[in-house]
Amino acid sequence: MSQSHQDQLNRIKAEIADSFDEELEMQMEEDRLDDLVAEGMSEPAEQTLERKIYFRELFRLQHELVRLQDWVQHKKLKVVVLFEGRDSAGKGGAIKRVTQRLNPRVCRTVALPAPTERERHQWYFQRYVPHLPTGGEIVLFDRSWYNRAGVERVMGFCTPDELEEFFRSVPEFERMLVRSGIVLIKYWFSITDEEQEFRFNMRIHDPLKQWKLSPMDMESRVHWEEYTKAKEEMLARTHSPDAPWWVVQAVDKKRARLNCIAHLLEQIPYEDVPKPEIQLPDRIRNADYNRAPVPPEMYVPERY
Repeated sequence: MSQSHQDQLNRIKAEIADSFDEELEMQMEEDRLDDLVAEGMSEPAEQTLERKIYFRELFRLQHELVRLQDWVQHKKLKVVVLFEGRDSAGKGGAIKRVTQRLNPRVCRTVALPAPTERERHQWYFQRYVPHLPTGGEIVLFDRSWYNRAGVERVMGFCTPDELEEFFRSVPEFERMLVRSGIVLIKYWFSITDEEQEFRFNMRIHDPLKQWKLSPMDMESRVHWEEYTKAKEEMLARTHSPDAPWWVVQAVDKKRARLNCIAHLLEQIPYEDVPKPEIQLPDRIRNADYNRAPVPPEMYVPERY
């Protein structure tokens, strides 16, 4: 192998390694958070996965997600995945790992803010409908229409009649989605009371994570039992053959992410998509073109 080819191969290897650094940085940041506040606090009971095993499986599963994405595009499938669970249950971390290697034009995340005054007077499901996928798209909802059965119920943001109407309507709404050709997958991330307390305390003590805490998060600790009762009724009344719930044991965040992604991949049969061979075309060079220099004052200072 010539030196130029070896140099090119080394650059390719470096680029691949760099593409993995994003996940490594995120995990190291989480480990830093654990080390920061774990002293004198209760650690999660389960021993977490060895880092080497976790990354090996995560990268393998993410490769499969890319294959699934190609299949969804090829077959013009419409996929909706709901991520529900208590505050700090790990929904956001799982969503990040699902979307990390995917094309954002194919796979997008929807995390709606509190409804506006206008939206509060609409048909309840109306604000969610515009975010549903067209053919060839995957949409991940970081919380969804099930807000009504959870936070809105517990915090008194809806009336008992509105809640009951939701329970009557949501099975029909979801059957309608499925009949229209949407693949609907619903996940509930489950953690213990002790684990939520531990994660909240980690956020309180870490300035990089404090933005994740809201007054509603603090209030949810007070109403733990009410949220539990709400979750139990929600699962009982909205679990159906057309749109079943899948519960992810999420005390161990690494295992939860891997288990969720592996399960998601099993819900949609997919195959390799035939692709034409790609060849980089030669660049057109014009003898009369001279590249103009960039003024020095326009450059970002190179501090690193």
